[in-house]
Amino acid sequence: MSTTEFPPPLEARDWETVQSSAEFQELRRRLRSFVFPLTAAFLAWYLLYVLLANYAPEFMAIKLFGNITVGLVVGLLQFVSTFAITGAYVRYADRKLDPLAGRIRAEIEGDLR
Repeated sequence: MSTTEFPPPLEARDWETVQSSAEFQELRRRLRSFVFPLTAAFLAWYLLYVLLANYAPEFMAIKLFGNITVGLVVGLLQFVSTFAITGAYVRYADRKLDPLAGRIRAEIEGDLR
């Protein structure tokens, strides 16, 4: 049997030290600076759609071409914006979050590679 040393089990690690580290705080700042504003913007956009549907039905019923109305286009744009936000988050995470999270993980795990 090998007596290879492994890092201590997860329960034994000092997670408070990790969470208070400058790198971890930077990771949290980066995540929050992206997620919170985009979430607020999307919720405002969705609320606008609901308010227009409820208080401006005449506007939402305007036919743009054929049977396609403003309400249908705005409703479909909700889906488009959801996919756009998802794509933007994936790109942001790949560039700004994942590299830093990888460094933190390597430090915690003792870089076993």
